Amino acid sequence: MAYADFVTAMMAFFLLMWLLNATTEKQRKGIADYFNPTIPVNRISGGGEGMFGGDSVFSEDSLSQNGTGGETRSSSPQRQARGQSGVSRDQSRKKEDTALKMIETKLKGNSGESEVADKMFRHILTRVTDEGLVIELFDLPDSALFEQDSSTPTKLLRDIIRMIADLLRTTRNKIAVAGYTLSYPIVLRDNPVWDLSTARAQKARHMLERAGTPDTRMQRVVGWADKKPAVKDPMAVRNNRIEITLLRKIPGG
Repeated sequence: MAYADFVTAMMAFFLLMWLLNATTEKQRKGIADYFNPTIPVNRISGGGEGMFGGDSVFSEDSLSQNGTGGETRSSSPQRQARGQSGVSRDQSRKKEDTALKMIETKLKGNSGESEVADKMFRHILTRVTDEGLVIELFDLPDSALFEQDSSTPTKLLRDIIRMIADLLRTTRNKIAVAGYTLSYPIVLRDNPVWDLSTARAQKARHMLERAGTPDTRMQRVVGWADKKPAVKDPMAVRNNRIEITLLRKIPGG
C-alpha cells in the first residue's frame, strides 16, 4: 500500500509539473483561484484562450443562452447586433399568449349581457393557435352574415365587426382575414366559390378599417373558397365563414 501511495503521489507530482510548464501565468492564476476557498469564483480569470480556453461563468455571450449563467435582463452588444434581446423567447411567447387570451376572454365573457349580444356571440368562435388568436365568424341556418350568394354584409355582421374592431385596438399585432364558403353543386357552370370567398374577405377587411383598424396592420387577405370546410358536410351553411386572425409577433410554437 505504501508503494502504491508513493506511485500515485509521483504521478500527481509529474502531472503538476506538466501543468506548470504547459499553461500561462493567467491560466495558472485562474486554476489557483478556482481551488482557493476564499474566492469561490473569480470574475475575470476563470478561463482563457489556449489549451484550457473557456469563458467566465459571468459571460453573457456563452452561458446565458443555455440558462446557466450571465445576465438575462439585458443583452450584450454582439447579441443586440443580431437582433436578440435579453428577454427569452419563452418569456415573450408567454406574454403574447396572455394578451391573446385576454381578448379571447372578453369575446366569451360578453355573452349574456343582452339579447343583441347573445345574437352576435352565437356566430363567434375563438381559438389560440401557433399562428395567433383566430376569431371565427360563421353563418347559422337561421341567421346569415352575408346576403345570399353575395358579399353584401348583413346588419348583424356590421355590428360584430365593430365590436371586434374595438377589441383589436388594445393590441398592435398584425391581422389576417380569410374567407370561406360552402360548396355549390358541381353541375354549376360557373362555380362562384373563389370569387365569393375572396370578395367576402375583402369586405370584412374594409369594415374593420372603417371601424378604426389601421390598414397598416393588415398582413394578408385571402379567399379559400370551399377547400377547408368547418364541418363534414361541405354544403352546410356552417362553412360560410370569415376568420380574423390576430397574428403572433413571435411565430412558432
